[in-house]
Amino acid sequence: MTMGIAAAPETPAAAVEDVRKAERIDRIVGTVQRQGALAVLIVVVVIAFLAFPNFRSFDNTATILVAAAPPMLIALGMTFVILTGGIDLSVGSLYVLGGVLAAWASQYGFAAAFAVPLLVCAAIGLLNGALIAYTGMAPFIVTLAALLGARGLMRAISDEGSTTYLVKNEAFLRFGNGSFLGLGYQVWLAAVLVVLGTVLLARTRFGHSVYAVGGSADAAALMGVPVRRIRIGVYVMSGLLAGLAGTINAAKLGSGVTVLGTGMELDAIAAVVIGGTLLTGGAGTIAGTVSGVLLLGVIQNLINQVGNINSNWQQVISGAFLALVVVAQTYLVKLRRVN
Repeated sequence: MTMGIAAAPETPAAAVEDVRKAERIDRIVGTVQRQGALAVLIVVVVIAFLAFPNFRSFDNTATILVAAAPPMLIALGMTFVILTGGIDLSVGSLYVLGGVLAAWASQYGFAAAFAVPLLVCAAIGLLNGALIAYTGMAPFIVTLAALLGARGLMRAISDEGSTTYLVKNEAFLRFGNGSFLGLGYQVWLAAVLVVLGTVLLARTRFGHSVYAVGGSADAAALMGVPVRRIRIGVYVMSGLLAGLAGTINAAKLGSGVTVLGTGMELDAIAAVVIGGTLLTGGAGTIAGTVSGVLLLGVIQNLINQVGNINSNWQQVISGAFLALVVVAQTYLVKLRRVN
């Protein structure tokens, strides 16, 4: 009878090398997941810089940043929501509602033009968060209902969309159309809030709790994380920032336009996911979201530079990017688990 020869046991040195190799792969995969959007953004900007002379101008850069300011604010709030494993489909409706309320309230002064839309949109975000946290309802259903409700409220305020309120406060108009160092005030506001959001997420107990809830709500609760309060907080933040985005847009346009915001929630989700935040929650960064928003903004600008391509192709390209990124993220997550 022939006896099989057992495989030689792995030496300690080989085992250590395997661990180090796995750690290197994990670091590389994690970096690609977090910084992939930034890398693509840099490549696209370099190509555009070389191919389109008009793209190189400071005025064009300012145009891109001004256009990106409202989506940046919405995507900032959406990042916190998705990090907890949730979703907020109401932000597009809150965006247009915030703009209409800001234009209407501007007749009562600069402070009212900001306070009214922010309070109303934050209240709707609070309702979303409370229903999700205390009833266990799916975020998709709750925020879809809020999407319809907020747009219905906007239509009621604007007489079924037939009344367009004009901004009647000069200071509010100056905020929307003024600039500092060549960049609109809304760009600086968005930049400040992005920095604050980054600090909040990376350096505070609230931010660490957001990651914990997204990783595993049950485990977070066992560690003493106030899961319900965290979920309510991120939806309030999302509603507040969506209302602020609508407010600064109304200041720029000089009126509360009632036909905006359709599909904006999908653009925000696309930017967040393209930026490396996992739809399942628990992993992602504000910096990635910024890269995602700017990437979509640059693509739209390039479509305008070409001139003979319908701007609707931007939606096609955004959808293609989103599909590719979700597939890539799924693969990267599996690869990290294997290693």
